[in-house]
Amino acid sequence: MNRVGYGAMRLAGPKVWGFPENPESARQVLRLAVELGVDFFDTANAYGPRTVNQLIGQALRPPPEGVIVGNKVGAERGPDQSWIVDGRPETVRRQVHEALTDMGTQASELTYLRLVGDTPGVHQDIPLEESLGVLVELRDKGLIRRIGLSGASPQMLARAQQMTPIAAVQNRFNLLDRSGVQVLADCEAQGILFIPYFPLAAGRLSSYHELTGPAERLHATPAQVALAWLLRRSPSMVVIPGTSSPEHLRANVAAAEVAEHLTEVEVTRLTELVDESKASLDQVT
Repeated sequence: MNRVGYGAMRLAGPKVWGFPENPESARQVLRLAVELGVDFFDTANAYGPRTVNQLIGQALRPPPEGVIVGNKVGAERGPDQSWIVDGRPETVRRQVHEALTDMGTQASELTYLRLVGDTPGVHQDIPLEESLGVLVELRDKGLIRRIGLSGASPQMLARAQQMTPIAAVQNRFNLLDRSGVQVLADCEAQGILFIPYFPLAAGRLSSYHELTGPAERLHATPAQVALAWLLRRSPSMVVIPGTSSPEHLRANVAAAEVAEHLTEVEVTRLTELVDESKASLDQVT
């Protein structure tokens, strides 16, 4: 697998709602990603809702050989465009079928269950076992090939592993937010892919001063260095930066080459930065 994937959330309309102004441009970006060697795409029923999955289905039907689309279920959008975690079994089951319809596939290569274990102050109302049990059932029926978790705490990952093998975990993790570090360590120990979401801190890393030196030395951008650091931080990482721009897509894919040229001193310096984002974000200009 190419360790630089593509996060498709930005292909939706404003505020991740509806279709973009130019759907064909969005489809072209998806096709370009495949041309550039991207073979891992990240999406969710809640993006749009459903419109991003429909764009993926239109652009990549049938999915090219070796391409994996990871889709998240267990989250809904309210009529006010709010984000709602909904792990009710009936919601999970419905969303799996909706995703298969929207993307025009017989089976999902990877379906994540959206949890709230990495969201401070939010509690999961539906027991993990009930929601995950639906995915296990649908996998046994051949509608899902791999099961993942999104937003999992270390305890949730351990409980899930008692029910079924977990192929991938998607949690918040970037240069300024290491809140997922324990889950990352667990994934490394168990051979599970770790997919950091918000790998560029929603764009805030583009002006982070600690990235300037390595970026200038390598004739790269700070964003490329931030992605490169993630790739060097752990062999379990697959990064999924998102963009609707062909130029930014090319730059993101090129971060894999930047990673090869970061020095150990640079990697160590970035790794030793303050782990908590609140303190570090004060330094962003």
